[in-house]
Amino acid sequence: MQSQTVMEAGDEVLQMLEICETIEEIKEVIVTTIEEDSNTNSPPVSSCGPGTKPSQDDNWGETTTAVTGTSEHSLSQEDIVRITKDLEDSVGLDCRRYFTLALAVILGLLVFLTPLAFLVLPHLLWPEKLQSCGTACEGLFISVAFKLLILLLAVWALFFRPPRAGLPRVFVFRALLAVLVLLFVVSYWLFYGVRILESQDENYQGIVQYAVSLVDALLFIHYLAIVLLELRQLQPCFSVCVTRSTDGEIRHYNLGQLSIQRAALAILEHYYCDFPVNNPALLSASKSRAAKHLAGLKVYNVDGEFPAASVEGPGNNAAAGLAHSQSRAMIAAAARRRDTSHNELYYEEAEHERRVRKRKARLVVAVEEAFTHIKRMQEEEQKKAPGDVMDPREAAQAIFPSMARALQKYLRTTKQQHCHSMESIQQHLAFCITNNMTPKAFLESYLTPGPTLQYSRDHWRARQWTLISEASVTSGLKDGSIFLLKCVDFSLVVTTKKIPYIQMSEEYVDPKSHKFVLRLQSETSV
Repeated sequence: MQSQTVMEAGDEVLQMLEICETIEEIKEVIVTTIEEDSNTNSPPVSSCGPGTKPSQDDNWGETTTAVTGTSEHSLSQEDIVRITKDLEDSVGLDCRRYFTLALAVILGLLVFLTPLAFLVLPHLLWPEKLQSCGTACEGLFISVAFKLLILLLAVWALFFRPPRAGLPRVFVFRALLAVLVLLFVVSYWLFYGVRILESQDENYQGIVQYAVSLVDALLFIHYLAIVLLELRQLQPCFSVCVTRSTDGEIRHYNLGQLSIQRAALAILEHYYCDFPVNNPALLSASKSRAAKHLAGLKVYNVDGEFPAASVEGPGNNAAAGLAHSQSRAMIAAAARRRDTSHNELYYEEAEHERRVRKRKARLVVAVEEAFTHIKRMQEEEQKKAPGDVMDPREAAQAIFPSMARALQKYLRTTKQQHCHSMESIQQHLAFCITNNMTPKAFLESYLTPGPTLQYSRDHWRARQWTLISEASVTSGLKDGSIFLLKCVDFSLVVTTKKIPYIQMSEEYVDPKSHKFVLRLQSETSV
């Protein structure tokens, strides 16, 4: 029985090994293809995005003497997985987006052509029976024209805006408004066909008034759309707490009456502007420190039974007692080491802060000297001919090597070297020179980690987010609602609290209550 179980376990292990070998072969084929494609280009520039690994050659500060051509293509295995997933998801998203746009265009054409059709069809089908249109009727033509123009501009301003994101479900209020407009226009067409087309009504002024009533009703529906889509969500009703899973960064926002998916969209828009960039390199130090301390701890079996000696005697009893004492001594030493781990952490952080201040001081001095050199160059260029003047790009390339080493050391110390490439630094330096900025303005982007959008990476804006919620994403926010916004490297945990009802009372203060009388005694000290 035991041999059969062992054989079954061995077969399962062999199957797992075959699956792992197949996966490794696929990975080798993909990596080989990418390496062959990338060999024709220049060395990749490091990209600063969550989930992207830094470039292998990040010694630009030590070897930089002039600007060289760089490539903007950098791929890793995480990028390959993300690209394939985006390609699979983008097909369905694009089809749904174009289908929704086509339906909106068809519905819009139906809405705007219906009043015009109501006015034109009588002239085409029974022109000889129509009564003459008087002054009041001609005035209604002007009313219809201006109302249609106003409706066209209002619909363009409210609905035909570039999409901010692709939501997982349809927007309920917008779908309800589209269905309401469709039913409304169909109802008008049915009434028009039964009462006007079949009877060939001769009162053309009544037909024009019927078209005017349709345009008025469409304007009221547009007002209803403004209330439901824009005004309803303005009043804050909920306070949401957004926590990033990697470093615990927290932000609080006030939101109105929104569905879960639209609340998630609003949170992501705030995230790209308010949250500092996610830097996985900052977490590696704490992980290595924890692993080192865990590796130093050992567990010993103090109270367990030792193997019995073959021969009992005083020597064996002494050896057992010695083993017990040694085990207890080693456990006590491990406990003392664990108790002093906070001292190691304290001195390690103090040393890191000292190194950061030292690198920062060297960087500030190097940048100030470089900008002083720029001012001298500008004064010299004013005396030159117009054709010999150096543009900001060339000036940035000329002074960049003098500050490159200090800047790279500071970025390495603060774990930001993968967030800034040599090309991006030179572009920022040229921008500061063009706008006559100070050295402090140039260094602010590197001394203080900014939000995600500061680093201008396009793949951040197009990142695929996954909304995880127990409740339906089309349902509204409620007190205690919890949902997650998950991407490749981290997730945003969102908790919702309802803003409490505030009861205010008034207390009247009589103005005469602040008055008092000063009474002096007849006998006072002089």
